[in-house]
Amino acid sequence: MIAKYNKQFLIVALGALILLPFLGGVHLFDWDEINFAESSREMMITGNYFQNQINFEPFWEKPPLFFWIQSISMSVFGQNEFGARFPNAIVGIITLLLIFSIGKKLYHERFGLIWVLLYIGSILPHLYMRSGIIDPTFNLFIFTAIYYLIRTVEETNHNIAKNHAALSGFFIGLAIITKGPVALLILILTTVAFWALNRFKPIASIKSLFLFALVAFLTSFLWFGYETIKNGPWFLGEFLAYQIELLLGTEGGAAAGHQQPFYYHFVVILLGCFPISLLALGNLFGSKYLEDKLNFRGWMTTLFWIVLVLFSLVSTKIIHYSSMAYLPLSFMAAYYLYQVDRGKEKMSKWIIWFITIMGLLFSIAIALIPLAAMNKDTWLIPSIKDQFIVDGLATEVVWSGYEMGVGVIFGLFVIMAIRQLFRKKIIRFVVTNAIGVSFMMIASNAILLPKIEAYVQRPAIDFYKTLKDKDAYIWPLHHKSYAHYFYAKTQPLDSTAALYTHKKQVLRNLGYDKISELKNENRLTYQMNIQNWLMEGPIDKPVYFVMKSTFYTQEKFNNCQKVMQKGGFVALKRNPD
Repeated sequence: MIAKYNKQFLIVALGALILLPFLGGVHLFDWDEINFAESSREMMITGNYFQNQINFEPFWEKPPLFFWIQSISMSVFGQNEFGARFPNAIVGIITLLLIFSIGKKLYHERFGLIWVLLYIGSILPHLYMRSGIIDPTFNLFIFTAIYYLIRTVEETNHNIAKNHAALSGFFIGLAIITKGPVALLILILTTVAFWALNRFKPIASIKSLFLFALVAFLTSFLWFGYETIKNGPWFLGEFLAYQIELLLGTEGGAAAGHQQPFYYHFVVILLGCFPISLLALGNLFGSKYLEDKLNFRGWMTTLFWIVLVLFSLVSTKIIHYSSMAYLPLSFMAAYYLYQVDRGKEKMSKWIIWFITIMGLLFSIAIALIPLAAMNKDTWLIPSIKDQFIVDGLATEVVWSGYEMGVGVIFGLFVIMAIRQLFRKKIIRFVVTNAIGVSFMMIASNAILLPKIEAYVQRPAIDFYKTLKDKDAYIWPLHHKSYAHYFYAKTQPLDSTAALYTHKKQVLRNLGYDKISELKNENRLTYQMNIQNWLMEGPIDKPVYFVMKSTFYTQEKFNNCQKVMQKGGFVALKRNPD
């Protein structure tokens, strides 16, 4: 029995060895990592596990499943960075086991190992498995749902096909209550596109499709059904309205500052998914020898292009939106290398040279980070126009030069891996590459990221930590942040607090009873009224304002005392009269 599963045990051990070290070595990053961890923290405080909250007010941008998982993790490991990121490390290990199992069933155990090592040995897929964002969990559920849908379509035994359809529905239902209905949109678009490419041949029985839809509905009903029955449709309505606005660009694009050119995700995947983005190119120009079991290659190619085009068309473009493309992309890369390994395909020299050039450029860039930081006064600051960045670079960070070794050693691994690729030693290549990328990610997390973060956000976070357990109000000025909630460990407002009373009064003046009823411009009016009261009103306890240094002048804040100025941040304190 143990021998039968020895590869799976090895993958679990490999995943734990690579993904867990230094997982909590750097603060959570604003916005998404802190945002999600804070929502989970507030779940734990309030016991309200069906309505997400931020600042103990409704936050309807995401369903709750990931926050349930994160809450469990933080109840075990604490409300800290490790607790927030641990779920995705486990999800990463599960993902590795899944793709190994699929690869083994489709082709061979060797194919599964190549796929696993390529996935963990690529930059962005590896990075996200060490993060505290929703997407790795979301993508795992979508990918599993599509896999079982493929099994449904390709299965000739109707009873087995129905079982696969039920599993597909179950996992897409989980995906829906992880991040939203875009999961179902991706699955439907992929299925319709694959159907069209196959000249609209029947792909599944009506019974299987009905069972898929029923199970997907019942699974997602765990959240939206219970929520609607208990609290009415308003929370779900706001959630769906936000999803539509985000998809169409009326909310997320311009408002959130995430508009990018159409080709944005193409560039992200090409550079960020090194080396699978380059290896997958071989899949486009060859790959005609290997049997395409379950039409899996066709499904994966379709899924990849659907994700890439869909999120290129959407107005709001954030780097992790296209992360669902990483799994099919890694399959395409593994598909090509497996053929080379079997002698069925030639290893394209131009792909090898592209990997060499890009890999060495990455290593040089990583090695130059410490050098640039040590020479920031002459190399960086004179050419930077943004004063906030200049002030951030003024933060005292000790660089000794040994940090350059991260890039240098990664470059050596690139050279060793490329040498194996030239010799067509595919297993040696994927092993060497996986070790090199994993070393680079772990070493960066332990050595480089903490120092880089000191320039970017640490002064503000360190200040928020000093406010933990203080009976005070905290308010970021002129910038959006969630860091003060999580790192100052804010608590719900007491009903005796003056701010609590003022919030109620503002709502009444706007004609509402609950904050959940506020819409768009009224919500902004509400927020500005609260801010003005904190700055000028009859406060009953100290207020701490944190802002970027570029917005601070003494003349604007004569009623406040400056209590911190470090890097790109200034903190002010206003005492009650």
